[in-house]
Amino acid sequence: MVKLSQRLLEIAKKVPQGAKLADIGSDHALLPTFLVQQGTVPSAVAGEVNRGPAEAAQRQVRDANLSGQIEVRLGDGLSVLRPGEVDAVTIAGMGGALIASILDAGEDNLAGVTTLILQPNVGEDIVRKWLRSHGWHLADETILEEDGKIYEILTAVRMKPEDEGDAALYADRLLDGLRVTGDTLLQMGPYLIQDPPAVWFSKWEYELDKLAMIRRQLDRSVSEKAEEKRSGLEAEISRIKEVLECLRKDKP
Repeated sequence: MVKLSQRLLEIAKKVPQGAKLADIGSDHALLPTFLVQQGTVPSAVAGEVNRGPAEAAQRQVRDANLSGQIEVRLGDGLSVLRPGEVDAVTIAGMGGALIASILDAGEDNLAGVTTLILQPNVGEDIVRKWLRSHGWHLADETILEEDGKIYEILTAVRMKPEDEGDAALYADRLLDGLRVTGDTLLQMGPYLIQDPPAVWFSKWEYELDKLAMIRRQLDRSVSEKAEEKRSGLEAEISRIKEVLECLRKDKP
């Protein structure tokens, strides 16, 4: 039985029972191997763009005696899939912009897929925006810390034609008397911001530190362009601080 990191375990929990799975960027195929061994999924495709990791995945599958249930395929993103072949897709451990580009490039191959489980390392807002504009409902958000790194896991389900989209999820709202805009919800997470755990606060304190460092670098320039960037940065810092201060009132 393979052992997973806490991050991969959390992703595994989101995979629907009985789903036919594709794990894109599977590396050593640990996630599909675990899910098949657990009986969560009957079969899986492990996709990998690089030959070295694909060969490592093949060894993992052979060693687990699962060659009849897990197929390792070498290819770019969702191109390893045939439309209608799977109903759940996981993509983890990449930047949000890369995940969105993989989904964009392979959207036709998502035919038949009803669940996406996505774990961007950065750029979560980019993934949320892609889901919102491509007919996917953001159903769940999870945040966790492991080995000093903070991860967000976004689970989305395909919307039906009669569904109205996620406009309500990202509509401006009042949180403890503070008006939060749709842009802030896209950035900070519409579910996470509703009842944020301690790790969420840690993430955004860290983001504030990064933004403050960028602002200090801009302070060295007197150009008009730098001034515009500095002004936008200060507005973002102020907005994030306001949200944190408001939501922290009820936290110990």
